[in-house]
Amino acid sequence: MDNHKGWDKKVEANHKRNDKFIQEFEEWLNQKGFVKKTIRKHINNASLYINDYLNYYDAVKMEDGVYSVHGFLDEWFIEKCLWSSRNSLKETAASIKKFYECMSEKEHVKKDDYKSLCREIKDNMDEYLEQMDTFDDGTYYDIF
Repeated sequence: MDNHKGWDKKVEANHKRNDKFIQEFEEWLNQKGFVKKTIRKHINNASLYINDYLNYYDAVKMEDGVYSVHGFLDEWFIEKCLWSSRNSLKETAASIKKFYECMSEKEHVKKDDYKSLCREIKDNMDEYLEQMDTFDDGTYYDIF
């Protein structure tokens, strides 16, 4: 029971910490001239990644999330998000890239780490979409 309380405290602390980053991201998107609907979509997608996925298996800080995007897009998003589709996967990937672009500009993450995240997404997008297709056609869990 004590371990569960400790876990909850770590996740809660991460969420509080992430509130600042999400606020900065929203202000950054506003300054870039995005419309409210697009801002809301990017905020929701970035929050899903840093608040839900990065705290799902362990309490991972936003700064370390640049190294975890592959597992999110290749598996977790497809399996856990019932609304996932080829389009939502691409939109979510774009939101994560925008989020970390902002975090890089604000010097919360290294520019090289941001560039690496972008390469990871670009180099593997076809694989992510293929995974989505196999999930949609029912062959995702076929191991034989």
